[in-house]
Amino acid sequence: MPTVTAKYLGDLRTECVHTASGTRLVTDAPVDNQGKGASFSPTDLCATALASCAMTIIGICARAHDVDVTGTTIEVTKIMSADPRRIGRLEVVFTMPDRDYADTQKLLIERAAQTCPVCLSLHPDVEQVVTFRWAR
Repeated sequence: MPTVTAKYLGDLRTECVHTASGTRLVTDAPVDNQGKGASFSPTDLCATALASCAMTIIGICARAHDVDVTGTTIEVTKIMSADPRRIGRLEVVFTMPDRDYADTQKLLIERAAQTCPVCLSLHPDVEQVVTFRWAR
């Protein structure tokens, strides 16, 4: 069974369906590449996948070590390269909740983020800059 199916809707838009859940999402080409920018672009989804995956792996790790990371936020800035057009750089900023994390917990969380499957699946030419903002 496929994981995702996609249908071209025309006008540089696709409708994607997550097979197991039936969840639908529409993509649009970005404004800088002939689209309307009315929804996530395919490369936006790549940046989103990195954020979501890293946070999920952090959550799994935190749960296993009884560390609360609820409320953590992530901002991803995607920078495109030309010739060939591709994602050149992803700047990922984690803002951690204002809690008294031990240095060992911080290290554990930071290492977990760098081992997420999406992070490890991206081509080495895609520069990944990861920053953690700790309140304390």
